[in-house]
Amino acid sequence: MTLPNEPISYLLVDANKWAIHHAEIIVETPVSLTVNGEVWLTFMCTPVDLPALAVGFLYNEGVIQSTSAIADVRLCPTGDNIDVWLNHSVEKPDNWRKTSGCTGGVTSISPENLLAPSALTQPHNGLLLDARQVRELVSRLLISQDLYQKTGGVHTSVLTNHKGLNVMAEDIGRHNTLDKIAGKCLLDNLDPDPSILLTTGRVSSEMLQKAHRIGAEIVLSRTSPSSLSIALAEKHGITLIGYASRERFRIYAHPERIVLPSMNDPAGIEIRLGQTSPSASN
Repeated sequence: MTLPNEPISYLLVDANKWAIHHAEIIVETPVSLTVNGEVWLTFMCTPVDLPALAVGFLYNEGVIQSTSAIADVRLCPTGDNIDVWLNHSVEKPDNWRKTSGCTGGVTSISPENLLAPSALTQPHNGLLLDARQVRELVSRLLISQDLYQKTGGVHTSVLTNHKGLNVMAEDIGRHNTLDKIAGKCLLDNLDPDPSILLTTGRVSSEMLQKAHRIGAEIVLSRTSPSSLSIALAEKHGITLIGYASRERFRIYAHPERIVLPSMNDPAGIEIRLGQTSPSASN
């Protein structure tokens, strides 16, 4: 079985001196997904929570709607293939679209379908955070980075809510973390609604698509969203927060879930909605 991290040695060069250092580095390995005996694709991933990765990927792609569709999930002894057997026949998608980001994620959902005309989803009532709580969520995300603390070079995502839900996943691919979270929720029969998704990764359209599928009402990232993810967040009624740190953050879509601080609060926030409004900061 492949471990998620492995020991390495490297040369650290500093000005006119150098030294040999020993550390651990994150593992990236190919793991194939076989559905009903047919190989569908190969994940480039970190080899932890692999059954959850397979189940979550199939759920986020709309191939399955619940675990009732699954007859069996097996990780091969060699750790390089996940076998998923469904209770019904299913056709392998003809085309996989390579998505942006590290390790090259894939999806069969076209960009045209992502933004197909539909009624805008209005944010649900009841989920409301103030700026202090948002900054506390950033701290929770940073504390959850177990593999990152050992190796660096890995993304962490956490799904949480006021009911005590705390589902964490780490992977070299940011998109893989959301598939793993979806798979854990399905396999452990967890109810994430309403939920907040925290991630260290950039929020591309694929990430927002997966977050929506999981049921997240707030998506918070340590880095930036893309233009398409902002449009999708607006469409699906998701509050989208980027560049979040312990001191400040930016709201890109549906700010009505966030209670804003007063303008004289020294620990204020930056607000930048879409690409048409000037940013405001304290």
